[in-house]
Amino acid sequence: MNATASHGRLSAQTSSSISSLHVQKGEKERRAMNSKLLLPASAAVVLFSALIVIIATLRPGGLDLLRRETDVIAGRAVPIERAVGPESFAFDPRGDGPYTGLSDGRVVKEECEGPHDHEAMEHICGRPLGLGFNHNTGDLYVADAYMGLLVVGPDGGSATKVDVAAGVDPGPLRFANGLDIDQRSGTIYFSDSSTKYQRKDYISLILAGDKTGRLMKYDPHTKRVEVLLHSLAFANGVAMTSDGSSVLISETSSCRILQYCLKTGTTRVFTRLPGFPDNIKRSPRGGYWVGIFSRKGRLLDWLLANPMVGTALTKYVPNHTKVALWYTRWRGRGLAVRLGEEGEVLEVLEGESIGSEWKSVSEVVEMEMETERGGKNKFWVGSVNMPFAGTFLR
Repeated sequence: MNATASHGRLSAQTSSSISSLHVQKGEKERRAMNSKLLLPASAAVVLFSALIVIIATLRPGGLDLLRRETDVIAGRAVPIERAVGPESFAFDPRGDGPYTGLSDGRVVKEECEGPHDHEAMEHICGRPLGLGFNHNTGDLYVADAYMGLLVVGPDGGSATKVDVAAGVDPGPLRFANGLDIDQRSGTIYFSDSSTKYQRKDYISLILAGDKTGRLMKYDPHTKRVEVLLHSLAFANGVAMTSDGSSVLISETSSCRILQYCLKTGTTRVFTRLPGFPDNIKRSPRGGYWVGIFSRKGRLLDWLLANPMVGTALTKYVPNHTKVALWYTRWRGRGLAVRLGEEGEVLEVLEGESIGSEWKSVSEVVEMEMETERGGKNKFWVGSVNMPFAGTFLR
């Protein structure tokens, strides 16, 4: 008390100094706090800008690996009722179809009418992707991104999960995708794109450099599931080779197709592509059609080689998946290639329909048919996110 009184003459000066110190200290704290707040925001802006630039490299450009003139196709669009994304097609044993899976969880046979977005509900309703009929039994097998491997009986109705023998389940399917069926044995070969990411996060799967995809085999007679390949970068489309000795599988993130030999269990690179491959389908004229979702550019090459940067983009850039989808719908261009038995490029298709470009191509199915003017082949073109399927005669 006395000490306070004895320094009373200095109180005014001391109070002023303390107030000044408090102001300076408070200003420094505010600046430090603002700096801390600005860092994440600045980082997000920079990363978001980088994502826009990277996505911009997906624009149409030269195909270094496909040095041949592309065919411009005139066709028509078959609209889809209340849904989008007719990604894959299947024709029943009588040749009727196509059947296709849609964004609202339905598998339908050529229906019509306007677009509808089901992104928010697909993990609940399901998202059918790969389709294939067993021509001997009439059963339709479906690789559903969320529900796993399903089967629909020859009379139609609801899809049910395939039976798996006790003790042989290799774990849950996180992202079932493509499939093909060995018509001689009934064995189903299918892909699980990732054990970490689901379909709704497929852009994150690519940007983060995820390599947890699998090629799998299901035997409906023994009910056994077997993992044939693992550590794949976005395992996607699946097709048996024409002689039945091997299975081809798309590695979307690596922009290549692998060939797995069923007899030896060995794998080789079948071909490398200038864009992101999706489904693979055999052509009646020989070889294999591959749908290519979009091309890649140099910046995207760099990004895929530096997954830490891609992971940061997925964490700090909001709605990066929607940004990518928006760009591909706006600037993307449909592309498909036909490969020979050794992976060589036989044919390139790039087409426009009713003034709109075919975009985000997931699959091309070629069917032989007879017309009044002689034999022609009918093509069906699938898409990941467009509200119609493309078709043309050639």
